[in-house]
Amino acid sequence: MAIDPKGRAKPGYDRHMFICGHERPPNSSRPSCKNRGSLELLPRIKQVAREQGLSSIRVQKSGCLDFCENGISCVVYPEGTWYQLSKDMDIASIIQHLKDGTVSTVNLMKLDSE
Repeated sequence: MAIDPKGRAKPGYDRHMFICGHERPPNSSRPSCKNRGSLELLPRIKQVAREQGLSSIRVQKSGCLDFCENGISCVVYPEGTWYQLSKDMDIASIIQHLKDGTVSTVNLMKLDSE
């Protein structure tokens, strides 16, 4: 294996957060997460994760997660927990999930199957 600049011995992360960065045209019949501020929220979450020393997690933009009607869509794996984010939110509870797996009930996305 090539030398990893982050010092990892193998690929993978303890947790992986995907934040929808999909953009639909302004006149679309459906909203989109990018137009709601997902790409402004993403670097804030990444910065706090870095400040907290969370090197075993990955926060990144995804393509459409197809739940844009609920707000900024986000999913954290391996738990498969879906969140409804907003650009003005307090991200402390999301960071806690990334740290130790504690699911935030504040931002939890309510899906029809629940």
